[in-house]
Amino acid sequence: MKEFFKMVFATMVGMLLFGLVMTIIGVMCIIGMVASGSGTRGVESNSVMVMNFSGSMDERSEGGVLSQFTGEGAIGLDEVLASIRLAKENEDVKGIYIEAGLFSADSYASVQAIRNALSDFRKSGKWVIAYGDTYTQSTYYLASVADKIYLNPQGQIDWHGLASEPLFLKDVLAKFGVKMQLSKVGAYKSAPEMFTADKMSDENREQITAYVTGIWDNILKGVSESRKVSVDSLNAWADRLITFDDPQNYVKYKLVDGLLYTDEVKKIVKEQMQLSEDDRIPRLSMSEMLQTKHKRDGEQVAVYYAYGDIVDGDAQSMLSDGHVIDAQEVCKDLEQLMNDDDVKAVVLRINSGGGSAYASEQIWHQVEMLKAKKPVVVSMGGMAASGGYYISCGANWIIAEPTTLTGSIGIFGMFPDASQLLTEKLGVKFDEVKTNKNSGFGTMSRPFNAEEMGYLDAYVERGYKLFRQRVADGRKLAVDSVEKIAQGHVWLGQDAMKIKLVDELGGLDAAVKKAAQLANLSEYHATYYPGKKDWLESLLGEATQGSYLDEYRAALGDYWQLFTLLKNMNIHNAIQARIPYYVNIR
Repeated sequence: MKEFFKMVFATMVGMLLFGLVMTIIGVMCIIGMVASGSGTRGVESNSVMVMNFSGSMDERSEGGVLSQFTGEGAIGLDEVLASIRLAKENEDVKGIYIEAGLFSADSYASVQAIRNALSDFRKSGKWVIAYGDTYTQSTYYLASVADKIYLNPQGQIDWHGLASEPLFLKDVLAKFGVKMQLSKVGAYKSAPEMFTADKMSDENREQITAYVTGIWDNILKGVSESRKVSVDSLNAWADRLITFDDPQNYVKYKLVDGLLYTDEVKKIVKEQMQLSEDDRIPRLSMSEMLQTKHKRDGEQVAVYYAYGDIVDGDAQSMLSDGHVIDAQEVCKDLEQLMNDDDVKAVVLRINSGGGSAYASEQIWHQVEMLKAKKPVVVSMGGMAASGGYYISCGANWIIAEPTTLTGSIGIFGMFPDASQLLTEKLGVKFDEVKTNKNSGFGTMSRPFNAEEMGYLDAYVERGYKLFRQRVADGRKLAVDSVEKIAQGHVWLGQDAMKIKLVDELGGLDAAVKKAAQLANLSEYHATYYPGKKDWLESLLGEATQGSYLDEYRAALGDYWQLFTLLKNMNIHNAIQARIPYYVNIR
């Protein structure tokens, strides 16, 4: 009888907990429905938009319900740029107040895009004020465009320059009896070096030096012009690692306009807004700005977001970490846009270091089909390289940020050989019966022989020639001209324009404007695809996997990308068009 009551009690507790969880979900669902149907809001006169730059930023916000409740989760570049544009257009918004924190963007190209948007906001006659307890280097670059920059009296500005430190796993794999068999085309195609070398090749060192230096030069130029300090001084301060200087020196260096506490900055903002000390500051957040009333006149220009690794289908999408460019889904979506008569032009917003060569070819083909019916413009984000460039090259017009990583025209095949692990370390024995000479191709018992590698080399070479031809046709260049700038060479956007891989430097707004121009539209508005998850999909998705992934990501920090790469190596196609697996610029 005692055991019976234990079971009854346990069942009751379980039912109670289940009911509690379902009630919470139900309440959140109701709130979600109310929020989704709440429509637009007005803006008080003489308002300021507050932009909180802390945490991480991805290419696009996924609009998670739980993140909205907790205030955590990555912000999206799409929402940041849209909120600045709307604030500029709204006559009741007089300025932007930046709250700087420990901010980590996906690339300096994204930071540069925000900085340019803030600069455009200021040109409209409005003001920007920035404040932070600390500024990361990327956050300071972003905030340096402000009219005034203030810092906590005991605060810090991280200023050290840029570095890139590629990882090499060849010796680690060797300890387990595993090595990579490589077939590649392109002296600069450096992605496989992570697994096949123990240091950078001369060509890889050359290209990394070029793009890291180019990004740093853009940062120096921007800060120098905004803060009226010389590039030489900025470099000298980076060499001296002024990150640990007395904050008073930042004022002397003209990096900040004053050392203030939060309440003192509020007084500065009130003075800027011509408010008395007792007046309330009318303020709204980025998300609230996005809910304001704004016009959607004219014809539709579709902006389609494609970011992450390029993969073949659901199997790889489900096993990959983060957002991916699933060729099957992207091709379906682009076909729908092609057949939608309301869509007059398409902007492909691409932020990808590439991936599967097969998937890239599929998307390239669909872009060709789309381009035959309506203009296609590519807007490049932080990266549009290798496979990312493959799916871009056929567009009518290509626009990149100056610090976008692009090009990398080349492919490779990489095949793990674990025969030593199996036979020597684990003692596995193999025997064989075969019907033909090469029936045993791909066996785990041995590495490829010379004849087999010859077949693979020819196959990869054929894929490279196809990639090169796609670029030549799309960019209207001779194949020989493409070969000189191909070979897997990674270029900055500003350099890619000089060699005709890119048509124009600019951001997403410039791409939308160009698409409208190509479609002969006098009035237009942008709509964004694919549609974001609704509140229920978002809630269920975050509840099932979001929390534990966030915990792992936080715990592993800089090693998270490496961990996910190793975890997912077996799901990547062997033939890849991609830049290095782990691009770290810090």
